[in-house]
Amino acid sequence: MLYKTIFKIGQNRRNPSIDGWYDFLKKTEEWPLEKLETYQFQKLKEILSFAYEYSPYYRRKFEAAKLNPDDLKTINDLSKFPVLTKEDVLTHNEEIHTRYDFKKRFRATTSGSSGNSLAFWREEKADSFNRATIFRGYSWYNVNPWDKNGYFWGFNFSGLERFKIWFLDLLQNRFRIFSYEERAFRKFARKLESASFVHGYSSMIYESAKIINQKKLRKPKKIKLVKGTSEKIMESYKEEIKKAFNVPIISEYGATESGIMAFECPEGNMHITMEGVVIEELDNEILVTNLQLRSFPFIRYKLGDYIKLAPREKKCPCGREHLILEEVTGRIGENVYGKKNIYPSFYFYYIFKNLFKHHNLPLTYLVVQREKGQLEFNIEESLNAIEEKYLRNEINKYFEEDISYEIRSNYKKDRLREKTKSFISYI
Repeated sequence: MLYKTIFKIGQNRRNPSIDGWYDFLKKTEEWPLEKLETYQFQKLKEILSFAYEYSPYYRRKFEAAKLNPDDLKTINDLSKFPVLTKEDVLTHNEEIHTRYDFKKRFRATTSGSSGNSLAFWREEKADSFNRATIFRGYSWYNVNPWDKNGYFWGFNFSGLERFKIWFLDLLQNRFRIFSYEERAFRKFARKLESASFVHGYSSMIYESAKIINQKKLRKPKKIKLVKGTSEKIMESYKEEIKKAFNVPIISEYGATESGIMAFECPEGNMHITMEGVVIEELDNEILVTNLQLRSFPFIRYKLGDYIKLAPREKKCPCGREHLILEEVTGRIGENVYGKKNIYPSFYFYYIFKNLFKHHNLPLTYLVVQREKGQLEFNIEESLNAIEEKYLRNEINKYFEEDISYEIRSNYKKDRLREKTKSFISYI
C-alpha cells in the first residue's frame, strides 16, 4: 500500500492525464475491430491536420506532394503521404517540431542503436498515453506498476546520475542488476524471490536465467510476468527463461519515436496498440505513424525494423480484436566478452548516449568483437584529441581494464548505417 501511494503521488505530479488514458484503454480493449479502426481514422485525420497547420516541415512536404489532410478519405490513403526517414528527423529536427505552446513537455532521446541519436520534445498527454499502454499490458497479467519488480536495464556510473537512478528505483519499488559477478548476482537473485514481475533487455534476462539455472539458485516463485523489450526475444532464450522464472517471457514492442506499438497477451499474440499507432508494412519494413504525439509528429516513419503483420482476419483466443503483429526481426541483443567477465551489449548504448548528452557529440559507430577481451570502435566521424578522450573515458567507465580496445575514426562502411549492426560479434 505504501508503494502504491508513493507511485500515485509521483505519477499524478509528472503525468496528471495518465489515469484518464488508462481508463480509456481498458474500455477500448473490448471494442470490436471496426470501432477501433474508426477511432484510428479519426486520430489519423487529426494528426495530419495538426502537423500540416503547426509543423513547417510537414506543410512543406505535403504541399510539395500536392497533398493536404482532406485527401485522407480512408486509412489506406495514408500511403499517398510522404515517408519520414531517420535522416529527415536528424536533418530537419527543428522544422519538424510543431509551433504550438504545450503546457508541459519532456525531452526524449533515442538510444542511437543505429549509430545516430535523436532528441525531441514529447508533450505530457502523449507521454502519459504511452505509459498507460504499458500499464494496460501489465493488467493482462494481474500486475500493478508499483509491485516489486526486477529491472534488467541500464545505469550510469557517474555519481549524480547513479544516485538519481537509485532514488527513482526506490520510489518505484524497483531493483536492477548491475553486474553478473557472482556475489552481486546472488544478492540480486535473493531480491527476485519477492518480486511480482521482471522486465528489460531480453539478452540480460536470458543471461540471468542461465546463471540461476546453472548455479542452481533458488528460483523466484511469485513472478507473474517476464517482459522483454528493446531487443528481439530469440527462440533460444525462451526455454531457459521459463525454467528459471516459471513463466514464459513475453514481448513489448516499442520505440522512443512511436511509443508502445504492440504488447503480447497471455495467449501469445502481439496486439497492436491501435489507439496509438498506425502500422504499415512496406517491403517487410515497418512504417509507423504515432497518433498521439503532436509536439514532434512521426508520420509514416521508417523505424528501421523488419516486421510481418498477421492477416486482418486472424482472431486471438483472448477475445481482444486489435490487429496482430506476427513477427519483429532486427532487434537482437548480444553479449560482450571481457577477459574475465561478460557484459550486456547495451553498454554501448550508454557510452554513446552519454557522449551525446554530456558533450553534444553524436557519433555514427560500429563496434566489432573478434576475440574475447578486445573491441574495435569504428567511428565514421573524424575525432579530435579532446573528443577521443571523451570517448575513451566513457569506455573505461564501463569496461575498466577487462577489455582492450582500438578506436578508428573516419571509418567509412555502409554497414554503419544499418540499425541492427551497431555491434557485431564474431564470437
